[in-house]
Amino acid sequence: MKGSDPLFQQLARIGHALGNGPRLALLELLRQGPRNVEALAHEAGLSVANASQHLKVLRQARLVEAEKRGIFVTYRVADQAVDDFYRALRGLAEKRLAEVQQIARAFVQERGSLEAVDRQRLLERVRTGEVTVLDVRPGEEYRAAHIAGAVSVPLKELESRMAGLPKDREIVAYCRGPYCMLAPEAVTLLRSRGYRAVVLSDGVAEWRAQGLPLAAGRTP
Repeated sequence: MKGSDPLFQQLARIGHALGNGPRLALLELLRQGPRNVEALAHEAGLSVANASQHLKVLRQARLVEAEKRGIFVTYRVADQAVDDFYRALRGLAEKRLAEVQQIARAFVQERGSLEAVDRQRLLERVRTGEVTVLDVRPGEEYRAAHIAGAVSVPLKELESRMAGLPKDREIVAYCRGPYCMLAPEAVTLLRSRGYRAVVLSDGVAEWRAQGLPLAAGRTP
């Protein structure tokens, strides 16, 4: 088998598409739900032109799909296989790269101080009405998919909406997964105001991978 074989050339298209930090960041955002290029650029800290070029590469590798809605083009992850591959890539990096292991330990230490919640335990407590599950991602990500029963309070709105949250019930906050700091920031703020709050390290993508219940649409 030679490196010039057509099979390897085609496989290399995937490696090329994913061998770029901004493109991985865009793919991570798209795992939360479909977004237009303007929203993706804003969340990823890119210009619209730069984000568009990265999305073009991902689309050419068939990792994302695009659909025109009015004047906007909406992007989405092509299918579950792409999501599974991304999680496998991240898992491999966590096992093999010392730098990623160092980053992971820093996140674990940060979350550990906030008593991260186990998903199965959370399910039990949601069923018995013991907790309020708070989705602190942007509203469009919540509407695309969220943990069933969760309430949408984006982090930037938490300060103004905090009075509407119950103080007699524990709050479990989640965001985009194990490397997202929105939920830890929300929990820190909630605790400073006297609420009992903890972090769920899972995001919607991790919940989906486990076959756990998700919902879509606006706040129930």
